[in-house]
Amino acid sequence: MNLFAVDVAGESLGLLPERCAFWAREGVLFVADAHLGKAAAFRAAGGPAARGTTADNLARLDAALARTRASRIVFLGDFLHAPRGRAPGTLEALAAWRERHPRLTVALVRGNHDRGAGEPPASLRFLVASEPLAAGPFALCHEPREVPGAYALAGHVHPSFTVRGKANQALRLPCFWFGPRWGILPAFGDFAGTAPIGRAAEDRVFVVAGGEVIAA
Repeated sequence: MNLFAVDVAGESLGLLPERCAFWAREGVLFVADAHLGKAAAFRAAGGPAARGTTADNLARLDAALARTRASRIVFLGDFLHAPRGRAPGTLEALAAWRERHPRLTVALVRGNHDRGAGEPPASLRFLVASEPLAAGPFALCHEPREVPGAYALAGHVHPSFTVRGKANQALRLPCFWFGPRWGILPAFGDFAGTAPIGRAAEDRVFVVAGGEVIAA
């Protein structure tokens, strides 16, 4: 496996260019902010949005599963984007993806968009929980927070970091952001967007660029 390994709360996490993290000791893939169906929701509201984003996202998820051979996935909130995103094409693509991974255990920690979009279809066989969900030294959340006695892993922020070149050219890239008490994963969804972070001196930041994860 070609993963960028970092120590988080005494555990080794592998950071993937597919914008997710793998906890090898437990065989768990962490994925934040997939926002599946967002493009369909935009089109349903009359806005312009590319087609095929759900298929592209699921293909990238398949690649991460093949790379890690994970036995479990935990989605850290915002799996589906909105009620309008539950379009037939989106649900059919999700059903086909689940059929490709019948033995995979899948859990969802509810995020703010999940409360509006509704629970995933029962046929997907998701375990759905409220935050924080305990997993070893981690508290699995959607929104970053301090959790006594645990290190929080979250999403919600869609973090990005601006990298500058020698000629002062700037490029904003999705990033993994680890602080002393919580870590935030980049948004997995291609249509999710990003937001710049305010990095503190003690924070560790790793950007996703050109199919690689790089320390910033």
